[in-house]
Amino acid sequence: MGTRKEHDFIGELEIDDSVYYGVQTFRALENFHMSGRTLKDYPFFVKAFAQIKKAAALANKEVGVLDADKADAIAKACDEIIAGKYLDQFVVDMIQGGAGTSTNMNANEVITNIALELMGHKKGEYQYLHPNDHTNLGQSTNDAYPSSIKVAAHAKLGDLLKAMEELKTELEIKAKDFKDIIKMGRTELEDAVPTTLGNTFNAFASYIKSDIAKITAARETLTHLNMGATAIGTGINCHPDYKFVVEKKLSAITGVDFKPAEDFIAATQDTGDFVHVSGALKTAAVRLSKIANDLRLMNSGPRCGLGEINLPQMQPGSSIMPGKVNPVIAEVVGEACYEVIGNDVTIMLCSERGEFELNAFEPGIAYGLFNSITILENAMKTLSEKAIKKLTANPEACLKSVLGSVGIVTAFNPYIGYEKSASIAKEALQTGKAVGDICLERGYLTKEEIDKILEPKNMLNPSMGK
Repeated sequence: MGTRKEHDFIGELEIDDSVYYGVQTFRALENFHMSGRTLKDYPFFVKAFAQIKKAAALANKEVGVLDADKADAIAKACDEIIAGKYLDQFVVDMIQGGAGTSTNMNANEVITNIALELMGHKKGEYQYLHPNDHTNLGQSTNDAYPSSIKVAAHAKLGDLLKAMEELKTELEIKAKDFKDIIKMGRTELEDAVPTTLGNTFNAFASYIKSDIAKITAARETLTHLNMGATAIGTGINCHPDYKFVVEKKLSAITGVDFKPAEDFIAATQDTGDFVHVSGALKTAAVRLSKIANDLRLMNSGPRCGLGEINLPQMQPGSSIMPGKVNPVIAEVVGEACYEVIGNDVTIMLCSERGEFELNAFEPGIAYGLFNSITILENAMKTLSEKAIKKLTANPEACLKSVLGSVGIVTAFNPYIGYEKSASIAKEALQTGKAVGDICLERGYLTKEEIDKILEPKNMLNPSMGK
């Protein structure tokens, strides 16, 4: 298709005319080779940027600083991107210097060149529509970039919350199915007192329910944007009414009630909202990892482990041991959770590193946050669909562990006291005898009393005293 010449204040470059990005994007392509992940790998982020740019163009049109033809062309170009077109034109590495300027200019250049063609002009004919003067009108990277991160994260968190609801539902189904299966409770990997497998899965569901509430609350902080703040929050080069109009336009475009931040100076330099959201994601990851690991332990065996549940058999587990099947779904979920926990540290450090009126490390925040949301969503879906939905219980193994446990001696405490119960436990561990038999031999209780106390269902709802 030939080439076109574009320039910035550094100099002039020859650009392949098949591409819609321009000179500043080419600078970024030369400078940033960090993650190997580019903007196009995060389509929800590209979509959010287009939504922001469309809202800005329509707002500028309404306040009278951008003529209708230009504004409408920009808006139509943004609609094309929102619909999923031109994704391959967003080529800048996610990790970049410059506080996101390269991302903002990648968007400005692509949108402008699409709009130019819609207006009947050629790419690069910026005398008719300019990336900075028109597509970036009333904006700075310092308000458009963090606002786009918030719009994108808010949307992606919706997908995560849906996956969490699905996992919670599957856990609640298992809790109901397993409500009458007695099993041994364990503390510090040691026998404790009896519980039910239903109680175990109900607790897991409660974890997820709690995290849904935390993430939902944290997500709400992302609805406060600094659009109209421009460079440092003072609104320089921006129409005074723009900041009130752009939020309404964005809300209409996205269906989300976005509103202006209370203090634009603070909002432009502070990235605490991202830290807050990441913290909620980290908490969910910690709990999800705990669930996955408990499932691994309960599934251990099949002959020499706990064997209380059967996780679905997904793939052969060894290249040398025939018949071995590993709990790969629980394992991969754990690994995903560790990634989220690590990303939280990165986000925290990038946020802390912000100096004075701007945080230059927001690209690192965006990269870590988007990866955390995505991988956590995938982990929730994977555990729900490939583990929880199809796992089964082994009631006989669960009951056997209860009846053979020394831990059930705790049930004797209200009747014979702690010291005698501890002595029974010690003898049981030394001899291998059942705690009930030892109690009967010593004459502490009658056989009828012992049988009643050690009835598994009675141990779940014990009465105090004889």
